[in-house]
Formats: sequence, C-alpha cells, structure tokens
Amino acid sequence: MPNAYEPVIGLEIHIRLDTTSKMFCGSRNAESEEPNVFTCPICMGHPGTLPVLNQEAVRLGTMIALSLNCDIPLLTKFDRKNYFYPDLPKGYQISQYDQPLAINGWLEIYPDEINPKKIHIERLHLEEDAAKLKHDEAGNSLVDFNRAGTPLAELVTKPDVRSAAEAKLFMQEFQQIVRYLGASHADMEKGHMRCDANISLRPVGDDALYPKTEVKNMNSFRSVERAIEYEINRQSQLWQSGSAPEITATRGWDDQKGITIEQRSKEDAADYRYFPEPDIPPLTRTAEEIELLRRRLPELPMVRRLRFMAEYELSYSDAKTLTTDPVVSTFFEETISELRSWLNSLEDTEGSDEERWKSYRKKMGRLTAGWITSEIFKLCNAEKIEFSAVKITPENMAELLTMIYEKRVNSSAAQKILHIMFQTGGDPSIILREHDLTQVSDHGAIDEIVHAVISANASVVADYRSGKEKALMYLVGQVMKASKGKVNPEIATDLLKQKLGS
Repeated sequence: MPNAYEPVIGLEIHIRLDTTSKMFCGSRNAESEEPNVFTCPICMGHPGTLPVLNQEAVRLGTMIALSLNCDIPLLTKFDRKNYFYPDLPKGYQISQYDQPLAINGWLEIYPDEINPKKIHIERLHLEEDAAKLKHDEAGNSLVDFNRAGTPLAELVTKPDVRSAAEAKLFMQEFQQIVRYLGASHADMEKGHMRCDANISLRPVGDDALYPKTEVKNMNSFRSVERAIEYEINRQSQLWQSGSAPEITATRGWDDQKGITIEQRSKEDAADYRYFPEPDIPPLTRTAEEIELLRRRLPELPMVRRLRFMAEYELSYSDAKTLTTDPVVSTFFEETISELRSWLNSLEDTEGSDEERWKSYRKKMGRLTAGWITSEIFKLCNAEKIEFSAVKITPENMAELLTMIYEKRVNSSAAQKILHIMFQTGGDPSIILREHDLTQVSDHGAIDEIVHAVISANASVVADYRSGKEKALMYLVGQVMKASKGKVNPEIATDLLKQKLGS
C-alpha cells in the first residue's frame, strides 16, 4: 500500500464465557453435536418466560475489564437490541447499550518486541449469544438452540490499530489474558472467540475518520490478518481511483478465495431500536466489591513475560513463548525451582543461595526454556496433545536437565530419555540405567574408539588434513555411532584433533 494512506482499524471481539449455565437461564453452557439438548423455554424464547442474570458471567466480565485497565461504573443495565433473524428466537437480543459493564480501558502490545504500543478500549459489555444455523445438503436451514443464550463478553477497541499484524498481536494478547483468568477457552476455531474488524483509510497526516467497512466471518488469527490486509489493499485502490468509500458497509471474509464479499450497508444504533430491558433490573455494585475482584487478579501474561526476562535473563521471544499458555509458564517455573534446590545442594559452589543463583540463572533459564519450547513442544505437536496432558513432572524434568548440565548424558541420549519420559512419565535416572544411556567420558575408552575410527577412514582423515573441516564432523559422527551415542562428543572431538594433528 502506498505511504499516502494509513489504515485506521478498530476491533470488536466476542468471548464466550466459561460459566456453568447460560446468561439468563439454568440451561447448561455446553456444546454438543446433538442439537437442542441444552435448552429450556427461556433460551428458546417462549412467551411469558423471564430471564435471570447469571452473576458468574458478571464476575468474569468484570475480571476481564479490570485486566484491561477499564473503569467499572457502579451502575450498569441491560437493553433489548431488536432485529429479526431465524437464529434469534425472541426477535431481540439482551445486550447492553448506553451503560455497559466497563469503559475506557487499554492494553499494551509490543509490535517490535521492544517498544510498547497502547491500544485503547472503548467498552466491554455482556450479552447473550444467538442460536446457530446449520445448512444441510438438500439446501434446508436448520436451527440448533444449544448456543442460544450462552454468555458473551464483547470488547470494542478505539480505532488505534494501524496494521493487520497489530490486530493479530492484540487478539493474541487478549486471548492469553482471558485464559489466564479462566474466563474462557477463547478458541477461535471452535467459535469461543469471534472478531469483527472495522477498517478505513485516511491520508497520512489527516486525523479525520472516514466511512469504515466491517469485516465479519474470521475464525482464526491468520484469517484476521489476511482479511485486514486484503481490505487495506482493496480500499487503497478505491482511494487511488478517486472512489473512496462514502458509506459504512459490512463485508464477509471468504477464507478459501482470500477475498471480502459485500453483504449490506452497516446498521447503526437507531436501526436496532435499543430500549432498557424491562425484565432485568439495573445492576448496582459498590467500590469495595470491585476492589475485591481487582485484588483477586492473577499475574497477567505481560507482567509474567517481563518478570521472566528480568529473573531468568530470557529473550523477549523466549519469555513470550513460555507465557502464551499459563500451564507452560507454571511448568517452567516449577522446573526452575527444582533446579535451584539441586544447585543449592552442591558442595563445590560458594556464596549464598541468592549469589549462587545469580551466577547460574541465565544458563539454567535458557537451558530449561530451550528444552521445553523445542523438545517438549515438538513431542506435543507430533502426538497432537495439549501441554496440559504432558506426563512429565517438573521434578523429573529438572533431574534430566541436571544430567545434561553435568554432562552425564549427551544431547542425543537426553532426547531419547525425554521421549520415554513423555510416553511413560518415568524417572530419568531409572530410564538412563535401564536403557544403558550413561555418557562415556573415560578418556581411555574413548581413545580406543577414536583410534579404530581413524584407522577405518583413511580417505576422510586425508581430507581433513588437506583442510576440509567438514571431514572432522563425519569422524565425530562415526565415533558416536561406534559408541551407540554414549561418548561425550566434546572429548571425542578434542581427541580426534589431537591425533589428526600429530
């Protein structure tokens, strides 16, 4: 896109809250392939039924709002948003209009991994979800009411986002926050988290806001990024041709074709004929209640990320990877705690516990982070399981890492041990003994193997002596092969260099 225009992007994100029951009735807030099993007369819109507010949804929504630095009004109310669609059984949705649950917040993202950028939040409100339309092969449209009435928190940002990459970063950060709070699984592919993006352009240096296009139907972070990039390019061409958008509009994202498709002119508030919900009284809370919830907030992802960088001297990238999932970050810290206990038990190290840790924390932090994010993640991906299902305990992981650090096993043997631990949850020292994977560091035993490899590979030895450094790596590999991977590769390399240099 030419530099003459800048994108102006605002996001509307719906999060399905993980409550036991639905927003205004006692039906289970759950999913099922069988239609209409989690329903009742209230969520199906039967005449004469009355809604009852789910207080747990209010609590979770407030916790999310506090995590986003929002102001929490002490008075909030619900409204009827009127529109007709087959998936809306009452003919209106209970939502919030002019007195939402929270207003005026912000969330920081790090687009360049160094400098923070603040994205401001306009509002966060609660509402109920609609039912779900399903279309069969015969062309019939069927309504499944399992989703009708499930509790949603809708977050609306200010138009502070300036690129598709920033939009994706914001959504990922928001997803992590609600997961840390236990407020939602926020799985986009399953519809627990849905995003609409409002996109417009303006000449660089112009502060005006021009007619926006709302893009819907994006069900993954990649879809959000691709859809916004497409829409920026499409609108850029319109501006260049002198036909910039003159009205707000709604377009749908076609993920297979990689394009947005016009749907309709965008509605405004007047089209929905909002009025106060007569069956739910306004909700009044006290400052003390809000403060109590604030004190119950857990350590949030960005705070934990920055702490990991300070405490363990990790890079931003490693700290971000470890804190994406609270289960992973907890496993990392518990492993580190076990490593510190081992470090403090050593007799040949001097100084206090803190002084000792200060000397070793960078090595231990990076060693632990590397084996978790490279090796355990790789095993999880291969087996297609979540990290929460991993059988390895922090105690056993720390024991394996001490073996690696003390060079009792080499990298190849350690990977074999980790794989068995992953499958069985076993103790690494027992696995080491049962599978005879202890590293050979005795110079005499290694010297014999090195001598045999040199004798059997005369042409490779000649290549090395003629200046071909890669030949040495081949010889090291042959030593490792002859020893079934048990030789210390550093000692093998040094012995080879000594013998080949003489």
